[in-house]
Amino acid sequence: MKAHDGMYIDGAWRPAPDRDVIEVVNPADEQVFATVPAGTAEDVDAAVRAARAAFPGWAATPPAGRAARLAALRDVLAARKDEIAETVTAELGSPLPFSQSVHAGLPIAVAASYAGLAATYAFEERVGNSTVLHEPAGVVGAITPWNYPLHQIVAKAAPALAAGCTVVLKPAEDTPLTAQLFAEAVDEAGIPAGVFNLVTGLGPVAGQALAEHPGVDLVSFTGSTAVGRRIGATAGAAVKRVALELGGKSANVILPGADLAKAVNVGVANVMSNSGQTCSAWTRMLVHRDRYDEAVELAATAAAKYGDRIGPLVNAGQLARVRGYIEQGVAEGARLVAGGPGSPRERGYYVSPTVFADVTPDMTIAQEEIFGPVLSVLRYDDEDDALRIANGTVYGLAGAVWAGEEAEAVAFARRMDTGQVDINGGRFNPLAPFGGYKSSGVGRELGAHGLTEYLQTKSLQF
Repeated sequence: MKAHDGMYIDGAWRPAPDRDVIEVVNPADEQVFATVPAGTAEDVDAAVRAARAAFPGWAATPPAGRAARLAALRDVLAARKDEIAETVTAELGSPLPFSQSVHAGLPIAVAASYAGLAATYAFEERVGNSTVLHEPAGVVGAITPWNYPLHQIVAKAAPALAAGCTVVLKPAEDTPLTAQLFAEAVDEAGIPAGVFNLVTGLGPVAGQALAEHPGVDLVSFTGSTAVGRRIGATAGAAVKRVALELGGKSANVILPGADLAKAVNVGVANVMSNSGQTCSAWTRMLVHRDRYDEAVELAATAAAKYGDRIGPLVNAGQLARVRGYIEQGVAEGARLVAGGPGSPRERGYYVSPTVFADVTPDMTIAQEEIFGPVLSVLRYDDEDDALRIANGTVYGLAGAVWAGEEAEAVAFARRMDTGQVDINGGRFNPLAPFGGYKSSGVGRELGAHGLTEYLQTKSLQF
């Protein structure tokens, strides 16, 4: 693909009236390789007006018609999956095999799921003497992060379009080319003009303008908890709906009867995936005191194997942030058993896969989201102690439990204050709801639960 010098608004690429641009940097070599427009509040206003004008027609489109357009979008994404993967690798730094399997593959599956749901969902139901209508919420302002650039776009745009909403997207400034590629796919799939619109720009400018715009009915945001709080406050003041998928500090709880080697190896792989830039990563490994030393040794060995297999962090600021947390962990008394703050390469925003032992629950690295390939191994005395540690942060996005018996793991998982828990290495399910408790967010993404975020209900009494 080529970098566009305009915004995708009302079905066409419009030249940006402002000459300011965002430089796109390859994090593997620190070189600028493209620029995109830095959109303004005026660009956002044009996009919202286009979405508002297109809303009545798209909302009135029969669900089968919306399903057909989403199926066409899925087909375009599948046909361009290699281009998608190469684009993500260039601007995010993800190793190409991971970009192919996850960054390109997962959004295709999610788009397909919503093509199916649009065709089969009960948008109308009978309840006693009433008919209940599930109608589109209106114009959606979608603000997406850089860590899973296409997946997060599809996880918002696909259910919104399936519901009959129209969308204005403001993607992360680090990964705008993937968003432009998605806009190309929308156009190729024949989705009507104005139904999907793209404005690239900086968060404090274009993102804020989108969240505040009176023509937006629902704001869907994925990113940091701090920014999510500001968006929630802005939307609340306008009595506007929000869906927030925010930070995490997930626990990987290994109960005494579990297969320790498998639990540790899968847990380390989870943290190192996407260079640790995953909000649901299991960054706290909780191990019973009797097996703690063995687990630490296994984790250190497993992490060392990832040395040249993970990509860089997304930008220089993220690199400085992660290094700062590693240094703080050492300063607070945690013991480095793998990695450290030093750079493993001369160029690129790389950090070594890092494992800390002797971490206590009150340490900064056990409480705050690091968003890098950094694992903390904590010891617990009994199951109640493990549960206290697992639930002892402001977050509640994801987690994992390992046990000798599945029922034991399930019983523990039921007591965890978190939105999603993997049991003995359970596979990711794109149809299952994803979202958090506590400061990890409001609402759910994926599957039928993700679709309902973009619907409002009306009842007719007879």
